[in-house]
Amino acid sequence: MNNVKKNFSIRDLENLSGIKAHTIRIWEKRYNLLSPERTDTNIRTYTLSSLQKLLNITLLYHNGHKISKIAKIPEGEIPLVVREIVAKNSLKNHSLNAFKLAMVNFDQTMFFNTYNSLVSEKSFREVFKETFIPLLNELGLLWQTDTISPAHEHFITSLIKQKILLNTEKLQHLKPTKTDKVFVAYLPENEIHEIGLLYLNYEIILRGYKCIYLGQTIPMENLMDVMKYFDNIYFLSYFTVVPEKDRISKYISDFEKLVADYNNPNLWILGRQVQHLEDTELPSFVKTFHSIDNVISRL
Repeated sequence: MNNVKKNFSIRDLENLSGIKAHTIRIWEKRYNLLSPERTDTNIRTYTLSSLQKLLNITLLYHNGHKISKIAKIPEGEIPLVVREIVAKNSLKNHSLNAFKLAMVNFDQTMFFNTYNSLVSEKSFREVFKETFIPLLNELGLLWQTDTISPAHEHFITSLIKQKILLNTEKLQHLKPTKTDKVFVAYLPENEIHEIGLLYLNYEIILRGYKCIYLGQTIPMENLMDVMKYFDNIYFLSYFTVVPEKDRISKYISDFEKLVADYNNPNLWILGRQVQHLEDTELPSFVKTFHSIDNVISRL
């Protein structure tokens, strides 16, 4: 049985398209652009085809087409006009919408076709920064508002991880050309959100450094094993959910004790939890970053 989500609320449409629910209602009433069904309690529901149509209308609207003119385009021709714009401008917004639809439908084929179309014109780095990062930034909101389920998020993030790993593997046979730093990338114990760290691993290797990728949920004491082999380690970690706000200071304190006998320790951290740290109160070997680009600029 195909259990793909087929009905959406107006809030779902707002979250997926970026068009306010109030505006969607105006477009319905004034231009008859969408035809929602009604529940027994008179609540609007929209089909998957309505979502697709709204995403196409949104793309046209954001590319200079007045809504009054879009309303006059025969419904069957709207996808054609969209394809003409995409062919002319190679628009990242179209790809973002396609990835959203692939996620909602659990459609792996649509994901790969969209990705392959992008990398035929752009580098993987451009695709990740211009399309995947905006998509990932939206996932939290879509999940929190019940527009998508955790299963949707896991589906799309797993596919993105595949692409990061594939592009990283292409570089890993190359011998590092820079020896002043050896990066050790890891996530703290109980932290599993690794896409950002995976991508930084790719960027580090791309720039000629050695990067030892330890991955998810690493107990701090395990880091001691790596310190036995290298004397120029830069630990790199992503604090998305853990350590929690009330435990992050203790984590830094415990880390300081761990590396007390290590010559020239370094810890670079980024992620949502960094906001709970005051740089002026951190040990000198700890550096915080607020974006992937900030880290990349220091490589």
